[in-house]
Amino acid sequence: MVAQPEITQRDLRNRSKEIMDAVQQGQAFTVTRDGHQIGELIPLRTRRRFVSRTEFAAMSRGAPEMSIAAFRADQDAMADQAANDPYAR
Repeated sequence: MVAQPEITQRDLRNRSKEIMDAVQQGQAFTVTRDGHQIGELIPLRTRRRFVSRTEFAAMSRGAPEMSIAAFRADQDAMADQAANDPYAR
């Protein structure tokens, strides 16, 4: 694991544009005050909204086989089907 560079609170204030540009590029920092670590400045993960059919198929190839009957039995065992059914007698 690579250690994050430490920056002081003063550095963060004085060099905020430079530091935020680095965060946008994927760099993380540990922020210190009076020599004590007080927080981390980390980039947000971006979520992809679309996965191509080819990519999904490639990811799915390694998935374990699944029994639909066992899946439904697990669901039935965990859910009380009649609890919220207004038509149940």
